[in-house]
Amino acid sequence: MKRRGDGVTCGGCALSAVGATAAPLLWLSMPRTRRHLGGGFENEGMDYSVLLTELPFVVLAGAFLPLLAFTLLSRLLDRRRS
Repeated sequence: MKRRGDGVTCGGCALSAVGATAAPLLWLSMPRTRRHLGGGFENEGMDYSVLLTELPFVVLAGAFLPLLAFTLLSRLLDRRRS
């Protein structure tokens, strides 16, 4: 089994970091999240428990889904070259 280059490894880590940063920002921009965090009429529907229940899953999904896609794409391209 051939070892992949450091550039591919660094690219996967960078993509994971970008995904873990971008996913919460996208989550915060959603109308449902804004409503839960105080954007409702006269604080209607404020629910700060979403920070403890949803936010960790958003960060994990943002980190792992791009990494999974990158890994699958990298393996498919490696198989085509061989």
